[in-house]
Amino acid sequence: MKEFASREMKFTAVLLLGSIAAMPQAIMAQDHVVAPSQIQNDVSSASAVRQQNEKQLKSFLSMKEIQQAMKSEHINPQKVTNAVSQLNDADLARLAAMSQKAQRDFAAGGIGLGIFTLIGIVVVAVILIGIFA
Repeated sequence: MKEFASREMKFTAVLLLGSIAAMPQAIMAQDHVVAPSQIQNDVSSASAVRQQNEKQLKSFLSMKEIQQAMKSEHINPQKVTNAVSQLNDADLARLAAMSQKAQRDFAAGGIGLGIFTLIGIVVVAVILIGIFA
């Protein structure tokens, strides 16, 4: 009886291994819903957008009016600029858009220096709150 059970186990093992070896590779390999190349493209695109947003915000913060406003409020401009890279993507995008609009409006004469400075202080405050809160 023992010998029969042992033979049966061996037969089952051979049958199982044989059927696994006979399976087509496409069935064994799970196809991904999203291709790895698409994931790579998405990551590269997100990285490029983030770099552009950081560049925009740092450009805004380096303007002499904003630098003067930070110094008058006893805020270290270098700490604020360094904190930009620590913002999450959503906050960074929002602040970059806000700073870009403020720069355009200021350059076009749509807003005065006082409002522009106030917008700059608000942007700085949001950065600091977002990082240190």
